[in-house]
Amino acid sequence: VAADDLPTQHRLLKNFFMPYLELRNRVPGYAVSIVKAGARIVGHDAGPVRTPLTDLKPAEMEQLKALIDALGPQ
Repeated sequence: VAADDLPTQHRLLKNFFMPYLELRNRVPGYAVSIVKAGARIVGHDAGPVRTPLTDLKPAEMEQLKALIDALGPQ
């Protein structure tokens, strides 16, 4: 963003942020669930969400993992 690299910005929006938001917005409360799931995927277990929230479903965890993996090393 600071370098005004529009092609990279568009690629990240299309390939990461928009799919991430779609996943996050599926269920009320997933804004918390998806952050905890993402932390778990990269090796920082933040524990389960508290009720009434729910963790991501296994298929959604796989989708999130694929998004994170596609970013490459950070």
